[in-house]
Amino acid sequence: MNKRILVTTFAVLLSTSCIFGCGKSNNTNEIATTEETEQASNESNESVASSSMSEVTDNETTESNLANSEDANKVEDTYISELTGEPVSKDIQNQRPIAVMIDNEKAAYPHYGVADADIVYELMNSTANNRITRLMAVYKNYEDVKQIGSIRSVRPTNILLAQEMNAIICHDGGPFYINDYLSRYNDHFSGTFSRVNNGKNREFTEYILSGDMNKNFSNSKIDKNYDSQVESQFNFVEYGSKADLSNYSDSVVNVNEIDLPFAHTSSKLVYNKDTKKYDYYSYGSLHKDAETNKPLEFENVILQKCSFTQYDKNGYLIYNCIDANQLGWYITEGKAVPILWSKNRESAKTEFTDANGNEIKLNTGKTYITLVPDDGWDSMKLK
Repeated sequence: MNKRILVTTFAVLLSTSCIFGCGKSNNTNEIATTEETEQASNESNESVASSSMSEVTDNETTESNLANSEDANKVEDTYISELTGEPVSKDIQNQRPIAVMIDNEKAAYPHYGVADADIVYELMNSTANNRITRLMAVYKNYEDVKQIGSIRSVRPTNILLAQEMNAIICHDGGPFYINDYLSRYNDHFSGTFSRVNNGKNREFTEYILSGDMNKNFSNSKIDKNYDSQVESQFNFVEYGSKADLSNYSDSVVNVNEIDLPFAHTSSKLVYNKDTKKYDYYSYGSLHKDAETNKPLEFENVILQKCSFTQYDKNGYLIYNCIDANQLGWYITEGKAVPILWSKNRESAKTEFTDANGNEIKLNTGKTYITLVPDDGWDSMKLK
């Protein structure tokens, strides 16, 4: 696809966005000075006061140096996460992430540990049941999360996406359509986690609890660590910086709410101006974690228009997520810009670019991604 076609495509996308309801869109250090008003007879007192002030200043300098030294040590003990672009402990630098299949049916609520995920994918799980969605939560530092779940079965699309990050898939079975994909990417644990007596039906009782992952690794040949250096999942801005959307000045739109075309869950994201993040809502309520009561919130939102193939009358499907130059949106801090996405093979990372083919830069932090069915793209609302 040449540049002229891409630009034209973006123009069409922006025209459609008007239907969605989109709108166009030194520090100074203070230095206190004291005028000398005392007479020569007071110079001795001033000298004593000056000496005392010198001691205080020396003490403050020492404390400041110690604080800076501690900060330096903290920096040395961290590295920039490949999932969030933020500093995390070097102790887990070589540790592969896990991708956990989370049931998003209301009967499975409340969720545990989802708010601690680095990346959350929400995908249509079936064309049946009003296009119920399922979450895939990706964690780097999973050992610090007390409980994750509840856990359900996996789909082929999730396998294609999880292997982009070399993540270990945690699930409980799945339809036979997954077998061919797992034969090529077999790093997964299925049905090997803890059961919690929560008064629900059995399909809603499986969770990852403390020690479960170590037990799984001990009982398998799956490597817990990367076998080579891994690239960042996204093209993040430098930590401490902000994404510059000025290059998209002609196409930036204001987005305070994203209504997704998932009728069963009524999924949507709402911009929180106080936190400058997007809060996730489902079934009409703000999603809060059962363990920490934290909201499920994201610095980045990525929407991908994607066709799908339905396997059978039961609604099982696969998204056609291996494709090139398909439409999407990147949304952060109340602003959205149109993008293109491409994935050229099963294990390849999905790339997100502008109309000129330049990879977009994401803000550091947590990211929400959904593959919006192409037949529901026009009913999605950006407000």
